[in-house]
Amino acid sequence: MKDYQSLRIIFMGTPEFAVASLDALVKAGCNIVAVITAPDKPGGRGMKLQQSAVKKYAIEHTLPVLQPEKLKNPEFLAELQSLHADVQVVVAFRMLPEIVWNMPPMGSVNLHGSLLPQYRGAAPINWAVINGEKATGVTTFKLKHEIDTGDILLQESFPIGENDTAGEVHDKMKDIGAQLIVKTIKGLADGSLKEMPQQQTLTTQNETLLHAPKINTDTCRINWSKPVEEVFNMVRGLSPYPAAFTIMNEKMLKIYKAKKEFTTPTHTEGEYETDGKTFLKIACTNGYLHLLEIQLEGKKKMGIEEFLRGFRNAANK
Repeated sequence: MKDYQSLRIIFMGTPEFAVASLDALVKAGCNIVAVITAPDKPGGRGMKLQQSAVKKYAIEHTLPVLQPEKLKNPEFLAELQSLHADVQVVVAFRMLPEIVWNMPPMGSVNLHGSLLPQYRGAAPINWAVINGEKATGVTTFKLKHEIDTGDILLQESFPIGENDTAGEVHDKMKDIGAQLIVKTIKGLADGSLKEMPQQQTLTTQNETLLHAPKINTDTCRINWSKPVEEVFNMVRGLSPYPAAFTIMNEKMLKIYKAKKEFTTPTHTEGEYETDGKTFLKIACTNGYLHLLEIQLEGKKKMGIEEFLRGFRNAANK
């Protein structure tokens, strides 16, 4: 049994989602001996080198930063070994080789954005919303060979609102996950946490496992021959990024916000109807999807009334 503030912790993460967990550990008085994040990448105007959100936070809080190009680089591994970490915390980082995740005596703890074993994979938030789930959660678990399969330490669930987007679920999850990371570190330090194999969390041995593969362009293209609730959930689940899209007048039209209308459509699936001023709706199998916030290829994101003012010719058929 140890005092959690005496544990030597290495934190690994890159995007803003991971910053919340790092910040929670720092505020809890944890001893962060190093932060490992992605190398700076060119981006923005002038393609200047951009620091990750985690690196910016680490610099502001005078935490040592390592940015290895390759995680099996002998110099990096030697530096990692020299830090004598008790445990590594991994949040929204890349896959680790065994030589890295197995290095600390207490192993490596990962935060995953679902209630494992459900939604293993790269995009758990998106797929939970796309599939119309009413709840999701976060899981802390010990890393092992196969991705997202390690023994569970702690889980916490929370509801998904009927109109919540993936972005809104992401923002709730990063804060809930951050607190769960702190709770996990405290539990590991005082010995109160018992690791549980993921199989033991299933309600039945035959429970269907849903997966969360990486989102690609094909995932984002709307199939209008589906029920309106499925299309609506897809729009929510891909908003704000990368966004569901359709093709209108040979241009890509991204849809960020929409609402459902249940009725017998008088149009063929995928055809649209508009008054040219206040609404634009597209037919599905059992109703219409009203577009509320959209972006036409080459244009800025805008509300539907602004879109129709500028693009009446494009919107009318």
